[in-house]
Amino acid sequence: MNKQGLISVASILLALSSSSVLADGISDDVIRIGFITDMSGVYADGDGPGGAEAIRMAIADVGGVILGKKIELLVADSLNKPDVSSTTARDWFDNQQLDLLIGGTNSAASLAMSAVAAAKHKLFITSGAGASAFTNEHCNPYTIQYTYSTSGLARGTGSAIVKNGGTSWFFITTDYTYGHDLERDASTVITKAGGQVLGAVRTPLGLSDFSSFMLQAQGSGAKVLALANAGGDFINAIKTAVEFGLTKTMIPVGLTATLPDIHALGLEVTQGMYFTVPWYWNRNDASEAWSNRFENKIGRMPTYSQAGDYSAAMAYLDAIRQTGTDQAETVMAWLKSHPVNDFFVQNGVIREDGRMMNDLTLLQVKKPTESTGPWDYHKVVATIPATEAYGPLNESTCPMVKGS
Repeated sequence: MNKQGLISVASILLALSSSSVLADGISDDVIRIGFITDMSGVYADGDGPGGAEAIRMAIADVGGVILGKKIELLVADSLNKPDVSSTTARDWFDNQQLDLLIGGTNSAASLAMSAVAAAKHKLFITSGAGASAFTNEHCNPYTIQYTYSTSGLARGTGSAIVKNGGTSWFFITTDYTYGHDLERDASTVITKAGGQVLGAVRTPLGLSDFSSFMLQAQGSGAKVLALANAGGDFINAIKTAVEFGLTKTMIPVGLTATLPDIHALGLEVTQGMYFTVPWYWNRNDASEAWSNRFENKIGRMPTYSQAGDYSAAMAYLDAIRQTGTDQAETVMAWLKSHPVNDFFVQNGVIREDGRMMNDLTLLQVKKPTESTGPWDYHKVVATIPATEAYGPLNESTCPMVKGS
């Protein structure tokens, strides 16, 4: 054998040796991802079974295997309860050798899961939960807030509405962490932009009758009806507002409205509404292609949380492929030092406080006469750069940042 042949054989043996070493870095010989979200309640359409399917699509797109190790997915219903979510998470980490936990909608449930993951030194990524607390007072070295936050959505929608004459606001807010953060963040933006908040009411999660709250909103004299809620709560609130005629005298603002919400309510009801999103289905050719794949499986276009579920799972799997291990600290270091580029985010950087820095987009719902076909519900008003949407790192109250 000549010298070149010997070099080639040596190179092959080195590659095989390296592959073996990398594969040995996978604990339990399985890459196990868990997904806990609202599968049956008010937030199920925004994430739920569709989010689980999005993660399955990511697993299928890498062939179901990384470094010769099988990828498994565990799915559970959070029931929108922090105790149920944390108990399931703890069981999976202790007894199922879970490597990554992805948390869906409901910030209180996801904050509980984040705490468990941190205690177990395991990775947690929240896609559907938006409370800004994840990257502030409750941040930790093992958590990433991947898709959006209340502060980002508030800055996008709040400032735009005030600039367009919506200077006085009344909030209808879901009474738990997510709603509280959303109302607080939006109020801060409104006040800084020169507007004022005339009042607010807190409503239970899963409420069906918003009548008494709409009467309070109507009596406030505010120009803007701000809905600091999501999913079924948002839909029921808008329906009640229409019944009471509020949408004729006030500007309805869905601070976390999603495409399925607009689809369920129809353009006649939602036309003209502003809302801010981290992603939408026809943002670019790659987004539209993935969304069409998703629609073929689920029967409707995806939400930004479901697209975030896919992107987060794919980024995690790529980190394992690149590092050769599922060891949490190593994977997190990789994720924070390598930008994500896919159909969901371009040059997305995960900041020190765990915030994925992704640009947001301010959208406005089209009039029925402007829509050209199914799911053509919105028009782009403005792109909001990530640094503007989330603010500089020195504004974070994350203990890890303050101590650095």
